[in-house]
Amino acid sequence: MNKAPSSTVEQDLSKPAAISLREAFLFWLKLGFISFGGPAGQISIMHQELVERRRWISERRFLHALNYCMLLPGPEAQQLATYIGWLMHRTWGGVIAGALFVLPSLFILIVLSWVYIAFGEVPVVAGIFYGIKPAVTAIVVQAAHRIGSRALKNNWLWGIAAASFTAIFAFNVPFPLIVLGAAIIGYVGGRLAPERFRTGGHSATKKSFGPALIDDDTPPPEHARFRSFKLLRLLLVGAALWVLPMGILTALFGWEGTLTQMAWFFTKAALLTFGGAYAVLPYVYQGAVGHYGWLTPTQMIDGLALGETTPGPLIMVVAFVGFVGAYVQQVFGPEHMFLAGALAATLVTWFTFLPSFLFILAGGPLVESTHNELRLTAPLTAITAAVVGVILNLACFFGYHVLWPNGFGGQLDWPSALIAIAAAIALFRFKRGVIEVLMGCGLIGLAVHLLR
Repeated sequence: MNKAPSSTVEQDLSKPAAISLREAFLFWLKLGFISFGGPAGQISIMHQELVERRRWISERRFLHALNYCMLLPGPEAQQLATYIGWLMHRTWGGVIAGALFVLPSLFILIVLSWVYIAFGEVPVVAGIFYGIKPAVTAIVVQAAHRIGSRALKNNWLWGIAAASFTAIFAFNVPFPLIVLGAAIIGYVGGRLAPERFRTGGHSATKKSFGPALIDDDTPPPEHARFRSFKLLRLLLVGAALWVLPMGILTALFGWEGTLTQMAWFFTKAALLTFGGAYAVLPYVYQGAVGHYGWLTPTQMIDGLALGETTPGPLIMVVAFVGFVGAYVQQVFGPEHMFLAGALAATLVTWFTFLPSFLFILAGGPLVESTHNELRLTAPLTAITAAVVGVILNLACFFGYHVLWPNGFGGQLDWPSALIAIAAAIALFRFKRGVIEVLMGCGLIGLAVHLLR
């Protein structure tokens, strides 16, 4: 006997009403303030809000867009927001979605960076950071484990990870060369043994939460259709948006000026972030700490801790690097140190994220031309494997500076070691969130620091 559907079911199965740009703006603004938890947490929030609750986009189309973002260098969660915003409301929709994903984090980090650099020696602040640093070391180890468990599917990929770790740890090989070497190995290996380099992204699914505004069979909107003229125009605009500020910086401060070098360095970093923020952090510390001396190893660890505790992409730690570097070097003189730091943080954010917008706005029409599942190519599979070794080296780097603050010749800092072990147990055994672990370890560190 057929039963009449309830009003709730009828409501669930009705297609959502069209979304205005103003409604979308308010949602993306809200997302910018609640996007904690790293890329996995941020993508989960977007899936819950956009696919399950609001049904702006179907599960299949959401994952199709995510597969493309996983192929790109840069923060995949921010790129996914940009993609969906663009698909719904053209270029301005994408720009608004991507920018609002970043701006709250930028403003928060500018304030926190100033508090850190101006009041970092205050006992309360110093104590909190004393506990947070060992926790960050455990978090980086967890990141290596998480990416490795997903990426290292056979002995070939394990070998690439081991080789990349050896190269950067023992021989200090620059990160770009490791990426290039892994890409070459993947390119050759993908032809000699393709089954060893065949991995997939997030696979499509038949799961449905009801009709969506952009559903499985919804044709791409007119603005999402590929046009060679539109692509050329976009590339020219993107080039101008890079050349103009770079030219102004060069004219004002010279090519060797701190702000100019930051802009150039973080442009390169933006093109090397395969595998997420943890993958590019070794490159950032190689340059920012080792080559340019913009900040110390301890400050780099503290910056990562601040990045973990703020919303937005973790790669926003670059704003901290820019702020501290320009502030300490007094780019505008001792009277305008905050201004120098805030401007540097804004500039490095601009140059770090500009390529992400161009990748989405230029590549989106090509992606929308097919709804088949996208797969990682063999070179990208090899790069991801190499990234695991690089992140493990980053954990060793952090662990060395946290646990042996005076070098191996000095004593092991036992309280830091115990805090790191406790953080690892909380993360691995009890699956606690990053924010919880950082807050707990910060309080423990404060107690230890004040009792000494």
